[in-house]
Order: sequence, then structure tokens, then C-alpha cells
Amino acid sequence: MKRRDFTKAAALAAPGAALYGSVMAGSNSVLTSDPFKLNYAPHFGMFESHTGKDIVDQITFMHDHGFRAIEDNWMKARPVEEQQKIADTLERLDMRMGVFVAHEIGWSKPNLTNGDPELREKFLSDIREAAEVAKRVNAKWMTVVPGHVDLSLEMDYQTANVVESLRMASEILEPYGVVMVLESLNWWANHAGQFLTKIPQAYQICRAVNSPSCKILFDIYHQQITEGNIIPNIDKAWSEIGYFQVGDNPGRNEPGTGEINYLNVFRHIHSKGFTGIVGMEHGNSMKGKEGETAVIEAYRKSDAF
Repeated sequence: MKRRDFTKAAALAAPGAALYGSVMAGSNSVLTSDPFKLNYAPHFGMFESHTGKDIVDQITFMHDHGFRAIEDNWMKARPVEEQQKIADTLERLDMRMGVFVAHEIGWSKPNLTNGDPELREKFLSDIREAAEVAKRVNAKWMTVVPGHVDLSLEMDYQTANVVESLRMASEILEPYGVVMVLESLNWWANHAGQFLTKIPQAYQICRAVNSPSCKILFDIYHQQITEGNIIPNIDKAWSEIGYFQVGDNPGRNEPGTGEINYLNVFRHIHSKGFTGIVGMEHGNSMKGKEGETAVIEAYRKSDAF
């Protein structure tokens, strides 16, 4: 190892050494700081029993246990000073920033689906603000959800309205090199009434928008509920997938707590050469340090291919 590389490695390891030791002392399993094969991204709060609420301690803990990315749905709402602090920490640790939510989402009313000019302009304004946040925190991806269905319009008209809005948003994002990723949401367990529910639907929209700044967020938890057929759908939509998120079903907790064979799914994604981020958008199945350690162990087992 070159001297400068050794010095950098030592500097990165030092802040989290005590945190790393606390997990090792509380677990009989072998937890390692070696990077995972895929870029799994925890979120703030996932390991608070070990770290407390300090964001630097949380990111350092994640790094010390092999994670090389984070995601934060609420990044856009954080004060600029806190955004910069997160960005500086990620840069120091050579970690990547995953998705954050780019806009105000219409959970119970139409947003982009009905073509309302005022709602469209509000969305585009949110996208402009999100682009600046992405630049500040060195993020490449942001989450976009078209919103609730409009029961007064045929779905084809709604699709056309959504495509038009996303084309406008892409024109804003392309100069930044930022990608909005469209998340299909399940209608059974969490988000009844949402317009975008299936991967083939998201694929169709991305192809129609035809921009490098509009891709699919393939949330495996949602799609297991909505349509299943996970690996074949990954293959069919591959050219438009920009990001993955994870949660087992039922329960939306860490891999291994439900019915999805994440070892096989992760192996498949890795075999296709995916170098993006796999967001850990789920809860912990158990509380406290024991539950947090179980999350890390679950990813080690699912990444052992």
C-alpha cells in the first residue's frame, strides 16, 4: 500500500472505530468493514441505537460496516448547512449520495395526471429547487411520483399529461447530469389510488420521455406486492432502470424477514453489471442494537454470492 493510501485509510477508519467496536462486542457473528458487492444505501435513523442522532456519526457507522452510500428522502427539507455537512462527510469517506424526494407528492389528489398548469408549474419549480440540492450534496438521483389518479380522465390522457410534465422536468435536469427516477407504488398495502403502479407502465413512460434524466426506480418491495415476477421484470425493463430500493414482504423490513429471495435477486442484479445504488427503504424487524445488527447481518447474507 502506498503511504498516502495508508494515511487516507487510517484517517477514514479513526472516527468510527469506537462505533464499530460496539457492534462487534454485542454480536457473535463476524461483522466486517469490507465493502459489499452492491452499493446498499441505509437511511438516517436506521442505526441510531448504536450512533445516536448525530448525522456524521451515523454516516461513519455505515461506512465502518461496509456501506458506501446513503439515501435520505427528506434531504430537500434539511437546512443548507446540514446538507453541506452531509455532503462533506460523504466526500471524506468516499461514499455516494442516493435518492431524495424531489417534489411535493399528491398522495390523495391528482398532481401530474390531470394536466393542470398550476400543478405542473409547482412540480417544475420543485424540480428546479431539487436540482440545486442535488448539486450541493453531489446526488445523481431524485425520486419522482406522478401522484394520484384523476377519476375524471381516461388513463391514456393521464399518461400523456405525465409524459409532457416529465419531458419539461428532464430539460431542467439534463444540464445538471441528474436523473429523476420514477417510483411505481403498490396499491394494496401503502398507496391506494396512485397513478404509477407497475414496472411496465414506468418503462412505457420513460421510453416516451426519452431522456437520460428520466429512469425507473425499481422498488422490489412494491413490485413484489403489485406484480411479482421480479427478475424477469428487471430484465425486461433493464435499459430504463436507474435505481433500486429494497424491503422484504410482508412487513417491509430487512431481507430475510419475508418471502423474497434477496440472495438470488441481488446476485442477478450484480451479474448484469449494476454499479448504481440499492436503497434500503425499509424498517428494522427488531428494535435496538440487536435489530440494527440483524440488518447488517441480513445484508451480509444476501450479498454472499
